Amino acid sequence: MSGPARQFWALTKPRVVALIVFTAFIGMFMAVPGLPPWRALLFGGLGIWLAAASAAAINHLLDQRIDALMMRTAHRPLPTGALSSRQVLVFAVVLGALSMALLVAFVNPLCAALTFASLIGYAIVYTGYLKRATPQNIVIGGAAGAAPPVLGWLAVTTDHWQHALLLFLIVFVWTPPHFWALAIFRREDYARAMIPMLPVTHGVEYTRWQILFYTVLLVLVTMLPFVTRMSGVFYLGGALVLGGVFIYYAARLMKPPSEAFAMQVFGYSIWYLMALFAFLLIDHWLLAARL
Repeated sequence: MSGPARQFWALTKPRVVALIVFTAFIGMFMAVPGLPPWRALLFGGLGIWLAAASAAAINHLLDQRIDALMMRTAHRPLPTGALSSRQVLVFAVVLGALSMALLVAFVNPLCAALTFASLIGYAIVYTGYLKRATPQNIVIGGAAGAAPPVLGWLAVTTDHWQHALLLFLIVFVWTPPHFWALAIFRREDYARAMIPMLPVTHGVEYTRWQILFYTVLLVLVTMLPFVTRMSGVFYLGGALVLGGVFIYYAARLMKPPSEAFAMQVFGYSIWYLMALFAFLLIDHWLLAARL
């Protein structure tokens, strides 16, 4: 990949967007007993990816000042001068426009509208306002990041849309402990950039308690697919094991063996969500095979 192409690719935050698209695809597959229609898979997946990439590029644009002050983000294309603000803006607008065109033309207007709302929610409401306004930024703004499984579901069908809301709720409650673990490790960066992340405004110990609280709440929320008969025993077993490990990590974070342990919690939280959604999908197929 050439230098300029690599810089534009970096704007899309590939790892973050990959997780977003993964949860969207799980929503698509969970929406129907068999395989989703190929148009929904292809154009829905591509449209959601383009929207997420557009939101990521806008995030780079709006955060370029604070990115330059933080060690974690100082290497990004705008702080280093590899790309100009105008280039990033054009790139973001083109990706967003392509996303909406694909979703409206080949998927459905409802999916397109909610995808656009999620784009605005993350790129403008969270990045432009909430991130700088309140230590609860990631809790409130987490709604945009929790939308992809719903978007994927609605790309396929509006049937049983209540189940899609359970997927939304899982990601919504997962987001605070996931991000606050990173924020603990990078708290000096956020303080330098004057971003009111919870460890900066309320201290590390308070944030650790909040991570433990939200992790316990998350495990309880992950029981809802089984309670509502959306999923079966296979998923329940996987959710309990994964949740038990997450609670162990959160509890150990109260008195961590090292400063870097917060990043271990952050890393596990990513694998946790991927594995949990994989259990959901496998259980879904197992239930469909019995019918």
